[in-house]
Amino acid sequence: MSNTPLFNDRTQAGERLAEVVQSTLIKQASESEIKPVPIVYALPRGGLEVAAPVARVLDCPLTILVSKKISHPENPELAIGAVSACGSVIWEQPRRSDQRHNWRSHITALDTAINQAKSLEAQLSVACPQVNAEGAIAIIVDDGIATGMTMAAAAVAIRKLSPAEVWLCAPVAPLRLVPWLHQWGDRVIVLATPEPFASVSNFYQEFPQVETTEALTYLQCQ
Repeated sequence: MSNTPLFNDRTQAGERLAEVVQSTLIKQASESEIKPVPIVYALPRGGLEVAAPVARVLDCPLTILVSKKISHPENPELAIGAVSACGSVIWEQPRRSDQRHNWRSHITALDTAINQAKSLEAQLSVACPQVNAEGAIAIIVDDGIATGMTMAAAAVAIRKLSPAEVWLCAPVAPLRLVPWLHQWGDRVIVLATPEPFASVSNFYQEFPQVETTEALTYLQCQ
């Protein structure tokens, strides 16, 4: 049932995700002569608690990749797209009703989202290690995927840095989204795909908001 928690908290989810990511990485390395170095990119802030165990198990750097949803001008809870801190943007396919909205309002919503992304990146980047994504396996981790748009925008952003591969990883996501996610990542790792899917928080026993100070702690402990 969708209301049954699958994970106690983000840390437990991250530990379980780490096992699968590690085994997948080992299997892939055994099948190829090329062994790119993994780098874990967390979508902050919630994604950091999940990503930290992944980076620890892989013994690789943990850093951030900030992506924010673009909210509908008339309904802040509805995502009409997403944008990364570096400006990589994707839009949801417009519905006919949305075509009547002034495009300027959508641009205003985009500006708001990118400013939020840049602000969060500035707060957290001071604790991030220097990494080089070129030729690496970029492992993007979040605490769950609801619409997939922030994950997709993050993937578009990291592609610009020429990694060998981009992996999209999360403990939980809607089953219907998995095929769509494959167009953004070379590999998609999702532990559970329950249906119906209302909210990521439904699948956690504890799902508190992660404050910036806590997010910094995960980065500084690596």
